[in-house]
Amino acid sequence: MKTLLNRLKRAIQTRRFEFQRYKTHVAPILSRVTLGVNTLVFLGSIATLVSLAVLSGYENTDTSKALLRTILLSLRVLFIIAIAYNVVFNTSMMKRRKPLRWVIDTLMFLTVLPLIYPHPQHPWMPWLEHILYNNHVIYTVMLVYAVISVSKGISYITGRHTNPSVILGSSFLALIIIGSLLLMMPRCLNTSISYSDALFLSTSAVCITGLTPVDISTTFTPTGLLILGLLVQAGGLGVLTFTSFFTLFYSGNISIHDQMMMRDVVSANNVNSLVPTLLYILGFTLVIEILGAVALFACVHNTLGMSIGDELIFSAFHALTAFCNAGFSNIEGGMANPALLHSNQMVYIVASLLILAGGIGFPILVNLKEVIWSYGRRWWRRATRQRRLHEPVHLYDLNTRLVLVWTLVLVVVSSGLFMVFEYNNTMAGMTLWEKIVQSVFNSFVPRSSGFASLPMDRMMNITLLMMVVLMWIGGASQSTAGGVKINTLATVSINLRSILRGSSDVNAFHRRVSINSVRRANAVITLSIISFTLYSFVILWLEPALSVKSLLYETASALFTVGSSLGITSSLSVGSKLVLCSAMFVGRLGVLSLLSGFVERKRPSGVHYPTGNIIIN
Repeated sequence: MKTLLNRLKRAIQTRRFEFQRYKTHVAPILSRVTLGVNTLVFLGSIATLVSLAVLSGYENTDTSKALLRTILLSLRVLFIIAIAYNVVFNTSMMKRRKPLRWVIDTLMFLTVLPLIYPHPQHPWMPWLEHILYNNHVIYTVMLVYAVISVSKGISYITGRHTNPSVILGSSFLALIIIGSLLLMMPRCLNTSISYSDALFLSTSAVCITGLTPVDISTTFTPTGLLILGLLVQAGGLGVLTFTSFFTLFYSGNISIHDQMMMRDVVSANNVNSLVPTLLYILGFTLVIEILGAVALFACVHNTLGMSIGDELIFSAFHALTAFCNAGFSNIEGGMANPALLHSNQMVYIVASLLILAGGIGFPILVNLKEVIWSYGRRWWRRATRQRRLHEPVHLYDLNTRLVLVWTLVLVVVSSGLFMVFEYNNTMAGMTLWEKIVQSVFNSFVPRSSGFASLPMDRMMNITLLMMVVLMWIGGASQSTAGGVKINTLATVSINLRSILRGSSDVNAFHRRVSINSVRRANAVITLSIISFTLYSFVILWLEPALSVKSLLYETASALFTVGSSLGITSSLSVGSKLVLCSAMFVGRLGVLSLLSGFVERKRPSGVHYPTGNIIIN
């Protein structure tokens, strides 16, 4: 027995030695090989996306088609080898993967069958053979695999403790450039456009602005509208939201740095609630857009002289652009189309609700979800006579209260003023109901959506001034709207009230506003005024022949990502379009966020200088 125990002890020691030798010599080699394989997969995924775009978006000759298919075949072999390598050498990592990744990897691995087994003349199961040997199915699987691999790679790169503002700006810039190239594909266009127009339109879509130098209804094919809609959707929700969504549900984890950054982006309470919050935001967006599309289809069915297919495209496209506050329209005349303008006005009511839902802000939506769940739990405990649990004192947080109250005030005041200003001008000849609906709709439009239901060039100057102010205000923070945001204006106003009252604290709804929020609000207001002034100077210098009023309105519309125009966008020079592209980019990301990404953060030194008063009247 003792001899047996000694042998067992020596065997365990031998295994330990072999394991340590493996960790010392073999594991680092496998780690480097794994990094190399992942890098090849990431680069191959980018090449796959480019090849599929060229194959589907351009009129290719037989030779170019054969070359592209050979490239895609080589990339497919690379993906299959990478999956096999991970199964053999990274078993522990494969065990931790989510079921969705196993499904995608399995589908990708099954595409090896057409390579090793030619298509039979008399298949046993014809329906299965049509799937396995169908290039459309294979390319779809490759597309999904490539998108998720790129998202994972982006998440890995952005997890290197890079400044979040730099990451966000770089992702938007990359998406704008990719979108401009996609919009120029021949299969997306009915008529050719210049690259400057494609870049301007891509920037306008990603920055959810809505300014366009071309007529979308006649320029783009359904494929082009689909790409434009995807750019709007990605810009509305944010590139980081999409990449984090794919990474979380494909690999099951992202870096701690990325999780902390995404927690701030989607306004989750903590890191543990990141996945439910992300799911809620994406689910809410898709549900609202689908319901909006259904409602719009019911409103326009058999009223615009379109086919069923065109009505479906109209409904889906307008529901998307309305919720994302982009303001693009794919019909002649846009929302000012006579068939819509003189209808039962339900289209404008649905569009207003979609604009409101998109511009209210994701933090508000998250808080409202928590409020609904809290009321639901209270009702259930009362119905089942359970013991009351501890509930938070304030169900509605301060941000939600401020946004809802100020949104209501702005809608009522701006609607009333629009009714007064344009009652006998652009709305002359309409019924009272039509005037009420148009007044409410046009009170939503300037705050970011950019739709135009009435002739902008015929509006009174005082109306245009009011609309510029509404552009400047915009919607709520962390929403699809632009402007300095209602939260900022509310904070500055509350601070002003406290100063007038001589109060040392800034209070609202029985809660104190943090001094950091007040400082950031003041900084945003100041930077917005400086930015608008500088951009106005540049545009007026570049376009001396155009109307000053139109140029200032165009500049405000671009900088505050609204999309309204007095009809001069197509008349701008290439230089002016590039300047407005930068204005839309700055307006979407925020001047304060961009500057904070390039200015080194100063750590508190603990040294406090003597206090001095500055004379301010």
